[in-house]
Amino acid sequence: MPIKVAFIGAGSIGFTRGLFRDVLAVPELADTQFAFTDISERNLDMVTQLCRKDIKENKLPATITATTDRRAALEGADYVVSCVRIGGLEGFKTDIEIPLKYGIDQCVGDTLAAGGIMYGQRNVTAVLDFCKDIREVAQPDVLFLNYANPNAMNTWAANHYGGVDSIGLCHGVMGGHAQIAQVIELLVNEGKKPSEYVKVRTEEVDIICAGINHQTWYIQVRYQGEDWCDRLLEGFEKHPMFAKGEKVRIDVLRHFGYYSTESNGHLSEYLAWYRKRASDIRNWLDEDSWRAGMWGVGETGGYLRATTEGRNWFETDFPKWLEEPSVLITPASRGHEHGSYIIEARETGRTYRGHFNIVNKGCITNLPPDAIVEVPGYVDRNGVNIPIVGDLPLGCAAVCNASISVQRLAVEAAVHGDVKLLKQAMLMDPLTGAVCDPTEISQMTDEMLVVQAQWLPQYAEEIPAAEKRLAAAKTQGIYKGTNTWVGAARLTDEERRRAAQWADTIFTQFAVSTLQAPVPDIRTLGAPAASLCSQDIEGRTTFQENGFLDIRGIHEGKDGVIYLLTRHQAEQAGAGTLLYGADGPVKVWINGEAVDARHDAGNPAVPGEYQAAVSWKQGQNDILFAFATNYGRAWGLYAGASKEK
Repeated sequence: MPIKVAFIGAGSIGFTRGLFRDVLAVPELADTQFAFTDISERNLDMVTQLCRKDIKENKLPATITATTDRRAALEGADYVVSCVRIGGLEGFKTDIEIPLKYGIDQCVGDTLAAGGIMYGQRNVTAVLDFCKDIREVAQPDVLFLNYANPNAMNTWAANHYGGVDSIGLCHGVMGGHAQIAQVIELLVNEGKKPSEYVKVRTEEVDIICAGINHQTWYIQVRYQGEDWCDRLLEGFEKHPMFAKGEKVRIDVLRHFGYYSTESNGHLSEYLAWYRKRASDIRNWLDEDSWRAGMWGVGETGGYLRATTEGRNWFETDFPKWLEEPSVLITPASRGHEHGSYIIEARETGRTYRGHFNIVNKGCITNLPPDAIVEVPGYVDRNGVNIPIVGDLPLGCAAVCNASISVQRLAVEAAVHGDVKLLKQAMLMDPLTGAVCDPTEISQMTDEMLVVQAQWLPQYAEEIPAAEKRLAAAKTQGIYKGTNTWVGAARLTDEERRRAAQWADTIFTQFAVSTLQAPVPDIRTLGAPAASLCSQDIEGRTTFQENGFLDIRGIHEGKDGVIYLLTRHQAEQAGAGTLLYGADGPVKVWINGEAVDARHDAGNPAVPGEYQAAVSWKQGQNDILFAFATNYGRAWGLYAGASKEK
């Protein structure tokens, strides 16, 4: 009998379509019944059209029902996936902008700090509503898979107050795992000739990662039988990309001895030390990457900007996606998000090992038993099984315990509509407390309650009093939210326009090859015949990612080399510069002559990061890239050219 998988917040194109395809990539799950629900009928319809197109073109027996009636979607569900954003981008904007009035500069604002705490207030009430419906109409043994942030708070509420078996899922551990593999690869190849170069696959590096969501620590890193934890600092400091783009994570590694999950900008707002002084914030981010639009290094409100532009991209590109052929859904094209693997393991008995957010219950022995911890786990027909991790290193545990106290206060505040507890959560938050005094925190919290009232039904009786307190503060001249600051690391519109136009000519039209055999070292490759590149592909032209060429649909997670051909029309012969960025090893030929190679290129791809002096001929110039997929980890590249001199 087919299983039923329900998606709440299915209008989110990124998560919904990706997870939907991942489930269908399991042969035994090809007949899954999907139920999509969202409060936005328009977004729901667009995502449903795309997913039905995937089913039809892949000739699969799966079905989709789509409805704005959540209970109808949840009825009889075996699995429920939540990828909601309560308050949408309107609410998210206030999570960033109101704290700025009080001097709090956040990069993401969806997990901790003032924005994350208020995001939790909006989410927890909705999560409890979801759980009520799940208890009443879903299958008795239903599993609730929460992808929505703040992940720990949502999962805490669902497990302790929702009465539903719930797991929080996040891909942060996987991202750091891939970085660590690249660092080990750098270290093991020091001093070697290109012919001796050794590639290090992520799956060859065994990790144990434990802590809390977005503050999880790689406490064991083993490669070829040896633990590499003690060498990671050396490797990250030497890595050409990470040394610039992960300054906060490296500094935490330096002081605490263990690498932590989440991007530079994300981690910086969970701690008291990196964003408390406006004059210091830019010291902790890579200026070039930030100005090129890479928000994760620590841009003020960077994730808000990226998601806003991403929404616009979805709306403008939707007609084109409907016309494009669907991705071939096979086990090889499957993504790495945990959700589909958990479902596969429970339904088929094939064991899956991942990192999950669950109620601690003594798994990490020096963190509270009621906390939501992120730890290794195994899944099979018997369910989710969690081994004992034991004690975290003392410093790592101290960092987690500080955040857990905030999470507990925030969840209790959200469940009970308790303003006092909410303000205590804000007071105890490391970044908020480092920037603001108690009066400022109290006023900021009142202001956020008032502005976000439409999403906070549990505070309905308290919000009029908050309005009166704010009005009195303004009348008495003691109102503190007078800062007109836009943040320490926020580009102006003109700067963003210049960042988007990162080269005089940005190449978006390419012909590409199929996936070719992998090579030990990209530098040793010779140029193939141009005819090998026979499939046309178009790069993105959005403000956010102008020129990015996404090659994941070609390699489908497999290792190998892809050749990409584009052409530059030069008005006259002369010297110029080729600018490009890639997140995997790459070699470049122009008109058949090798001009550059970057065997150590890795995540992320930054526009114009690499430059090669070239000699253009008048008229058409063939630019050919050989791009190694880095064991299926690579996303794509940017390519552009300067004006001829």
